Amino acid sequence: MLIDMRNLRKILSIYKKEIILAPLFKLAEAALELVIPIIVADIIDRGVNGKDVSAVYGEVSLMLVLAAVGLGFSIAGQYFSARAATGFSHDVRSRLYSSFLSRSAAYTDKIGVSAMVTRMTSDLDRMQSGVNLTLRLLLRSPLVVFGAFIAAAIINLRISLVVLSAIIVLFVVVGIIMRASAKRYYSAQQKLDDASLIARENLTGVRVIRAFGAEKDETEKFNAFTAMHEKLLNAAAKISLALNPLTFAIVNLAVIAIFFAGGKAVDNGVISQGKVVALYDYMSQILVELVKLASLTVTVSRALASARRIESILSFKEEKPTATEATSNAYIEYRSVSVNYGTVRALCDVSFTVNKGETIGVIGGTGSGKSTLVNLLPRIYDCSDGEVIFQGKDVKSYDEKYLRNIIGIALQKPALMKGTIRSNILMGNPEATDEDVARALNLAQCDDIIAAKSNGIDEEVEQGGRNFSGGQRQRLALARAIVKNPEILILDDTSSALDYLTDLKLRRALKTLENTTTFIVSQRTSTVKGADKIIVLSEGKIVGEGTHAELMDNCPLYREIALSQTKEAL
Repeated sequence: MLIDMRNLRKILSIYKKEIILAPLFKLAEAALELVIPIIVADIIDRGVNGKDVSAVYGEVSLMLVLAAVGLGFSIAGQYFSARAATGFSHDVRSRLYSSFLSRSAAYTDKIGVSAMVTRMTSDLDRMQSGVNLTLRLLLRSPLVVFGAFIAAAIINLRISLVVLSAIIVLFVVVGIIMRASAKRYYSAQQKLDDASLIARENLTGVRVIRAFGAEKDETEKFNAFTAMHEKLLNAAAKISLALNPLTFAIVNLAVIAIFFAGGKAVDNGVISQGKVVALYDYMSQILVELVKLASLTVTVSRALASARRIESILSFKEEKPTATEATSNAYIEYRSVSVNYGTVRALCDVSFTVNKGETIGVIGGTGSGKSTLVNLLPRIYDCSDGEVIFQGKDVKSYDEKYLRNIIGIALQKPALMKGTIRSNILMGNPEATDEDVARALNLAQCDDIIAAKSNGIDEEVEQGGRNFSGGQRQRLALARAIVKNPEILILDDTSSALDYLTDLKLRRALKTLENTTTFIVSQRTSTVKGADKIIVLSEGKIVGEGTHAELMDNCPLYREIALSQTKEAL
């Protein structure tokens, strides 16, 4: 299937100079190579058969000079082709990375992290190799092939027809094999995505797998995908491997025909022995270049398959949601909001209002839509139906960056980045002073974490924050959200790993935040009971709304949750 590579072409066009110079130097190198068989023929005819020693020395010296100049051309060509390929790869990788970071959560959920990593690694490496080899060989090899044929035609037109026949047959074979292998390489890359996804899930959750003794099952599942990947690669490789034997067979048959016809021509005095050797040399050059073309064909087939996958990411246009003209007098209003994840409805006809400075508790069972509800405000996801209205306007009319600058978010499973505690907190607000950072850490109940570390706030944070406990990671992530001094603070089950005393201290500290509208998502009634309003969710629908006291009287589900968490219920 053809695909418009306009984005990749645009990036590649940045390296016009290298793209022009690399083939030119390789063409100059190829032109010098075409002269060599003529010199060899002259050595045989004049030097050996004519016993002219000075001619031998002269021609050999000329060959050495041409070899040195050709080496210089070759190095220059390799330099410019490598520079174009690596620069192109760097730019595409940057574009891909930026694209993935700027995509919506729905898009990244759909494509998957493993597939994104594969695009930026193996796919991009294959494409880089394809660009490099193409610049070095795409013009050079055809020049040698057709140049050698023209030189052979000048020496003897009749014998050169053997060379022409071999060239035509070889090009047909190469074209057929290239087309057959490209599709299989593309399918193999898709299977590699699947295998990478399983590997990532299993390695991330290796403790769970070990705890349930599922190593064998997961290994078999992974092996099934890698086996399919191997099968597709082997199928493509078998097709590609046919190139070399077929190439050698066709060329060797042509060589036999050249010597047969050339021998007769020498006997009849039509051609000299040196020229027959030159014809053989030209045929050998054609063989070498066609072998290179065969290798280029395999590489380009894989590169094109990878390029198509990368281009599909770069050219993908996400549909921008249309903002409605809905207005509201409330600071925040959810109006008949519904959210679908594919065929699954996560929220259904949710409506409520929030006043500025209020604390809103959101509670419900697992999968009730709590996280989805709060993720709509910063537009991590957009609602499928209805409107989320902020300060009198549909949130879809706001720029996502603006919303996320005024909204602080702390998640149940926080992501700490490799660096230091300080660098992680400053991610929330790069302009924050040391006093701002200290205040945020204090409000998030992180003082004991800092005190326990030898380097204090400059303590190293390992990848994923694995040198901190779950509760410590949650509190540090909360400090990162608080340091923004946000207008709206969203705490998505950020106290799930905290003990009850720390949770209590945290809730008291958060009440000191002035003019901040806070959403607290939790499965603990103790965490949300002090909220101005509590939203109770069940299967994506609001089944209760009010204060703790009101819900204890009027909402059976909330009362059941609350009672199940009291000592009397135990």
